Amino acid sequence: MAGWDLPEFVEIGGKTYQINADYRDILDSITCLSNQEESEQTCLYVAMALFYEEFADMPRKDYQKAIFWMMRFINCGEEETDTRPRPKLLDWEQDHNMIVADVNKVAGCEVRALPFCHWWTFIAWFNAIGEGQLSTVVSIRDKLRRGKKLEKWEQEFYRDHKRQVNLKQRYTAEELAEQERLKKLLGE
Repeated sequence: MAGWDLPEFVEIGGKTYQINADYRDILDSITCLSNQEESEQTCLYVAMALFYEEFADMPRKDYQKAIFWMMRFINCGEEETDTRPRPKLLDWEQDHNMIVADVNKVAGCEVRALPFCHWWTFIAWFNAIGEGQLSTVVSIRDKLRRGKKLEKWEQEFYRDHKRQVNLKQRYTAEELAEQERLKKLLGE
């Protein structure tokens, strides 16, 4: 995978597999990979089934290599070198309206109306987003996470846009069941 190409195929185990390279397909794969209700193995399997056009024909022995190439594709051809967990500052689902608005501005068109938009093109547009609501929200999230003082205008923005700034806590089915059990015990 070279940075100047927009790959739509991957060779694994001597066979060429077509990949679903549209940004919507990759966002679906990312959603699967971040699903906390399923095991990591299940999440990887579902993400690969979404990513590889002929995944059902892929031999199990090639799964590790397939995971490697899928993750490398999601990282726009870059190999992941820093595997330390990073704090979450952006949520593709929660922030989708701000992301779309800013990407549309950079792209000069409504990207959701495009029949196909390669993931790497979408990420190039995403990375070109300058100052705007998304960068403000992410900056405030980062400052809050690190315990830094917000500027007066940031405090006002945060007060007026808390629902956008605060990342929603996502709970597993077990955690939700436990919350309901505790509520019943407490008579709520």
